[in-house]
Amino acid sequence: LSPYDMKLIRLSPASFIHFGTTEELLHLMTDGMEEYRFLGWSGTVNSNLAPQNYAVSNSYISRRAQVGEGSYIEDSRIHGGSRIGRDCVISGATLHGETVPDDTVLHVLKLKDGRFVCRMYGVHDNPKENKLFGRRLDAQQGDAAEAGNNEVKMLWTARLYPACATVEEAVKATLAMWPADNEAAAGEADAKPGNAECGADTEYFSLMDSFNQADVTAILPWQENLYEQVVAEAILENIESSVPAEQVKDKYPSVDSHTIDYLLDRAGRQDIGNLEQFGRRIRIYSYLWRITDEDKYANLCFDTIRDATLESAMESVEFRPCRLMRDVTVNLPVRVNWGGAWSDTPPYCMENGGTVLNAAITINGRLPIEASVKRLDKPVIALASTDIGSYREFDSLLELCDCSNPADPFALHKAALIACGVIPADPGAADASGIGSVRDLCESLGGGMYMNTRVIDIPKGSGLGTSSILAGACVRALLEAMGQNPAQDEIFERVLCIEQLMSTGGGWQDQVGGIMPGIKMITTRPGLSQKIICSPLRISDETIDELNQRFALIYTGQRRLARNLLRDVVGRYICCNRTSVRAHDTIQRLAVLMRFELEKGNVDGFAELMTEHWTESINIDAGSTNTCIDQIFAVIDDLIDGRMICGAGGGGFLQVILKRGVSRQTLRDRLNEVFQDSGVDVWDCTIAI
Repeated sequence: LSPYDMKLIRLSPASFIHFGTTEELLHLMTDGMEEYRFLGWSGTVNSNLAPQNYAVSNSYISRRAQVGEGSYIEDSRIHGGSRIGRDCVISGATLHGETVPDDTVLHVLKLKDGRFVCRMYGVHDNPKENKLFGRRLDAQQGDAAEAGNNEVKMLWTARLYPACATVEEAVKATLAMWPADNEAAAGEADAKPGNAECGADTEYFSLMDSFNQADVTAILPWQENLYEQVVAEAILENIESSVPAEQVKDKYPSVDSHTIDYLLDRAGRQDIGNLEQFGRRIRIYSYLWRITDEDKYANLCFDTIRDATLESAMESVEFRPCRLMRDVTVNLPVRVNWGGAWSDTPPYCMENGGTVLNAAITINGRLPIEASVKRLDKPVIALASTDIGSYREFDSLLELCDCSNPADPFALHKAALIACGVIPADPGAADASGIGSVRDLCESLGGGMYMNTRVIDIPKGSGLGTSSILAGACVRALLEAMGQNPAQDEIFERVLCIEQLMSTGGGWQDQVGGIMPGIKMITTRPGLSQKIICSPLRISDETIDELNQRFALIYTGQRRLARNLLRDVVGRYICCNRTSVRAHDTIQRLAVLMRFELEKGNVDGFAELMTEHWTESINIDAGSTNTCIDQIFAVIDDLIDGRMICGAGGGGFLQVILKRGVSRQTLRDRLNEVFQDSGVDVWDCTIAI
């Protein structure tokens, strides 16, 4: 070595640690861990829990499991109902409700032949001694002693541990050899390893034999598989605890395919007909969406919401041959949302119930939503949408029943026909009724059918609920044309069904707002099936007159932005974004307070709450406003007491409460001064009583 220079490199920070015995290992990983915090060490590494009184490494531990103080668990799965005593060491094990006594080591090894051995001994045992849990082994060996040699030299060579086909069987078999209370075991000289868990031909191994025959190549795959499960279970624990998805992503910025498969499997086991499991399923998908940034998981989430909502809505829908009795035209008002909008949207309303205050209004003295149904002599189903200039005659039942394409100009018409039972959701189901074609359908109806819809002089993307109200008009027109007198609850359910058939995923407040006249409070209780309660407000004529004078609609000159608004807002709620969840809860309370002020006749108090609601709407969806909207409100700030958007925002109509003495004409003149020829204008409207 003389030609070489030598240097001493002192590692710092560093410490020399010796853990040659089980006791030393247990002390290091529990009480002794505090001495090495300066090295960045922690008593919890890769676990779904962060325990304070025991140490854990690369292990899943159920919240329903009990782990005693001072224990150390590594590379293990501890499921609900399991009980681990104090000062134990558990390694490589899987527990399904078993009890492990105090001061016990439980160590599972896979053998080279594929079997498993669970080695169990006391933390304070010395393998070189003839003792196990503090008592001599001679009295315990019994039938397990080596043939021809009944003298046991030491624990290291005692063949005590049965080999089994699985980890779980090995753990059960070994634990069954001794009572859970080791102190009691010490007094039982006739205890022996033979037990009901093992057959007569069971082979027993010693600590030495199991060590020498262990399959060391199985250790790393076991640890890696467990690591993936621990990450998955940790994510599930965070979901159950409503930890926001953004924080979960910070903890787990990337997950591998095995973890994703594990989570998808857990999601697939959840019954969407059960509210709690439904919520768990959509959140697993949604959190995967946030963590991976892959839209396919968002699709799974929103498909699940649609399926659960549609399943509930379709319960009352039944395809049945019917007959057209008369021609019908239905006209309905539009609606303005004053309080609680977004609380009516699944899944929030399913999990929390919804509360919405809204009002039906006429535009320029007209009910602008129209649907008409007429009988034709020609055996076809003719669908039309006058306001967009679309018309088509259908002679194929298969095409008529397909309403899944949102770009189809007749998707709403088709969905209404399905929701009202005029045509089947599944064309194959029609055969049982003897109706297998459009011609058969027309014979049952007593002729062909013409259904037309139109929205009169209301721009698209208005935020006035026109699409859902149009669906309500279609339902009323169809049912009345068939001689029925539908109850309001039935119309609500069928419109919600239409929304889900069209995959729009909307809530229930729009259709109720247009179908029911006047100002009303609309509520539902939590549940997959939303039962709507509509309560008209008791408002004096004087208050109605004041509202008609002070309430104004302002058109922004813009359509609502074409963006994935519903997914963004609903996704933030499902992912437990705290700002979004709090705002959803707050707007329900504001809706109730608005009702209180209106029924007192306090329009000023109502206006103040409307502005507060506007702020919360922005917290739910920052895209509710934009530069144009902000500028409009800034220009008229001195003329108004209350402000709000209509619908989801980003365009369409704004609504304001004017200050006392300010007229709509004054408001119009101010806007025309600044926004002339831009489309920004005040529209005439009246509450539709």
